[in-house]
Amino acid sequence: MAKIVVGMSGGVDSAVAAYLLKAAGHEVFGVTLRTWTESSRCCEIDDARAVCDMLSVPYYAVNCASLFRERVVEPFVEAYAAGNTPNPCIGCNRNVKWDQLMEARELFGAEYVATGHYAEVVRTDSGRFTVKNAACAAKDQTYMLYMLSQEQLAHTIMPLGRLNKEEVRRIASAAGLCVAGKKDSQEICFIPDDDYAGFVEMNAERLLPPGNFVDEQGNILGTHKGIIHYTVGQRKGLGIALGYPAYVKRIDPVRNEVVLSTNEELFTDEVFCRELNFLSIEEPLEEECFRASVRIRYHHSGTPAKVKLLPGGMARISFDSPVRAATPGQAAVFYDEDGCVIGGGTIYIPNHSETEMLL
Repeated sequence: MAKIVVGMSGGVDSAVAAYLLKAAGHEVFGVTLRTWTESSRCCEIDDARAVCDMLSVPYYAVNCASLFRERVVEPFVEAYAAGNTPNPCIGCNRNVKWDQLMEARELFGAEYVATGHYAEVVRTDSGRFTVKNAACAAKDQTYMLYMLSQEQLAHTIMPLGRLNKEEVRRIASAAGLCVAGKKDSQEICFIPDDDYAGFVEMNAERLLPPGNFVDEQGNILGTHKGIIHYTVGQRKGLGIALGYPAYVKRIDPVRNEVVLSTNEELFTDEVFCRELNFLSIEEPLEEECFRASVRIRYHHSGTPAKVKLLPGGMARISFDSPVRAATPGQAAVFYDEDGCVIGGGTIYIPNHSETEMLL
């Protein structure tokens, strides 16, 4: 049996992960990372502690709020102010959650860390570690985990990978866990009211003024409230009437413009990405290609594509069929035919000179 540090979020998933590991005979330690002290989620520590008390396992709360602000909140604000739509959970997983859980693992002399993510850690024939799609496709969280390192995955267990949410709640209820009926959290943890633009405005280091809506030819169509209020593919809330359905096609932070177009113009068969991380394979050499199913957002089911490595740590994704609203700042995650993550990167629009070089 092993010593295992379980990341306890205060929710039912991590509670059941701890319960299953304890029931299997492992020595379990519960750890909650307090990342955001200003939110309304103060009950998380109380709930996590209560679960650990019920399971008779040691419990610890670790304050890493300053680290979280530095590594997650500040990059989130900077990315939004630059016209991107970031996914903060991806960076948080590698740079805060696993970073801190791995420190706790070493402190307690444990072999593994465990979480309540719906995914499965697997080791490939080559000896590398990756994450595989959960049995429950609706809850699969592998998209959020592609940035984890080999060292982190080598010491990680995800007990819920073969379960669905209904089964997890039944286990929690049968075990008498106090969080069995607790609702799932849907919003970003540090923006509980979902007002992303308001949060960015309060935390940005510079003013984010109104600017122009323009069409793809640069013709001015109206005035926008500030680029942080928009994301690629958005239709509702534009505050402009053009006589036809208009969508955000692109955000230009240099010109402070929001480019509008039709829905048809949102489709593309080519996407670039950077800040690459590879799991199941070593990072390919420049000009190397591989086939994959690529997801360009969390709820995207994936589209077959060819991925080619480019100079400067970038990749070009050529899709077999066009994808809609590929959004700068979101992740493009590559999967093999078995549902294992090959790797991924951050969607990026190259500037004109970069495009000429890359093509």
